[in-house]
Order: sequence, then structure tokens, then C-alpha cells
Amino acid sequence: MGYKTVLVHCDASKLVSHRLVVAADLAQRFGACLVGLHVRRPLETSVFFDSGYVTADFIKIYDEGVEADETRALAAFAEATEGKELATEWRTVDGYVKGELAVQARYADLVVVGQGGTEMMVTPSDLPETTALATGRPVLVVPFIGARSPGKVVLLCWNASREAARAAADALPFLKAAQKVILLVVSPTVSAEGHGAEPGADAAAWLARHGVKVTVQRDVGSDADVGGVILSRAADHDADLIVMGIYGHSRMREMVLGGASRTLLASMTVPVFMSH
Repeated sequence: MGYKTVLVHCDASKLVSHRLVVAADLAQRFGACLVGLHVRRPLETSVFFDSGYVTADFIKIYDEGVEADETRALAAFAEATEGKELATEWRTVDGYVKGELAVQARYADLVVVGQGGTEMMVTPSDLPETTALATGRPVLVVPFIGARSPGKVVLLCWNASREAARAAADALPFLKAAQKVILLVVSPTVSAEGHGAEPGADAAAWLARHGVKVTVQRDVGSDADVGGVILSRAADHDADLIVMGIYGHSRMREMVLGGASRTLLASMTVPVFMSH
């Protein structure tokens, strides 16, 4: 198992270079094809235009704007991949980025996006979680402050749920290559459908059979503070990657996320690998 197609979202943001550096490094590391995806925003007319009539000047401004955005995005992609020995592909599609990225992600093994919630983004601030919830592919979220190449020390969040199991399986290429993996269990409760007598032990045994160098750490924290505990332990171990299952659903443009997911997406300082 490995990542053979890495899809990276390329907008016209000044921060796009951060995720491109990470994506290019990962594609080279895993021998994958790096696909850069740019979504051209659709023409949206103002309510002030009668009967949907759009002036030629308005269309010209729109055309110049989307062409400038694509030029900036493509230039950033070219700069990040220059001199690297890897296969690349550039795709441009028209539409709304949430829907188009979800469709394109179906033909990739890993999707790389930037952290939301910053004024410098030119795409929706909730794109990371929307993508993770809308696709059947893992999503790697790169902090807007940038990040070093992830995967040497990995913090794997484990609560014995379906989402956690999915994330761990999707992240196996990272986990197998890591120098150290800390399987973090926060305030576990033993039950017939959840943690066993020794929380985390079963998951660690499964990972060890894959050759993962894993240790289990059990911690205590309230439901409202799980995200804070995760961030603290990541800092304690100098982890460069956090792996977690993401909870929630997307319906009628409404989003419901678990508290830990919200905390990590808002305060992340290292890349977060998410699966749903």
C-alpha cells in the first residue's frame, strides 16, 4: 500500500507555497504523481444586473481575474516542483471549489489542502473539513504558518472508533516509515464495542505487525479538552504529524464536527492527517 497519486489544491493564495512544498516532498518520497488542481471560480452576477444581463466590461474583469489567479497558482506549482524527480500533472476545472475538489479527490490517494480560517485564503475557510467529510480519501491539512516535511514522529489519535480505525489504515504509509509513532488514548472507557481491557494495546499490536514502531500513551482529559490534550502531547513529543479520524456530516451546507477536530483545525501547528 502506498500513495501513488497526491492531489494538491492550488489556489491563488500567498500561502499556497506552504502546502506545495509539503505535497511535492511527499510525492517524491512515495514515488507518486503530483497533481495540482486549480478551480476557476464561476461568474457570479450581482443582483443589480436586471434579468441576468451582464455587461461586456464585467465579463472582461471576470476573465482577467480568473486568468490572473490561474497564472499565479501555476507559477507556484512550477516553482515547487522545479528540479524534483517526480511526475506531475496540472488540472484546471471550472466550478465551486468544494464540489470540484471532492470529485477530483476520488482519483487520488491523498489530498493536500491548506488550513482554513485565515484572511489570506481566497477559498472557503472550511475547505479542509468539507473535503474530508465529502470524500472517501484521506486529507492532509498543512498549517498556514508552514511546516517541515511530516512523518518522522507521528501522533496517532486513537479512541477505538470507526473513524480512528479508518484514519490509522489510511495513514499506514506514513506510520510504517516513521521513526516513532505515539498512539494516544485520552480518557478511555473499556466497553464491549470500544477499548479492550488495556486501551490501545490491540491497535498497537495490529500496527506492530505492519512493522510500525509504536508506543501507547494513555492520558486524561475532559471531552471539551481532548483537542488541547492532543496539541500538548504533539508538542511534548515534537511530533511533525497528527493522525486522527474526523467526525461530522455535511448536509444543506451545515457542518457538525467533534470538539477535538475543531480545536486541531483552528490551532494546528503541524500537519494534520484526517480521514472520515
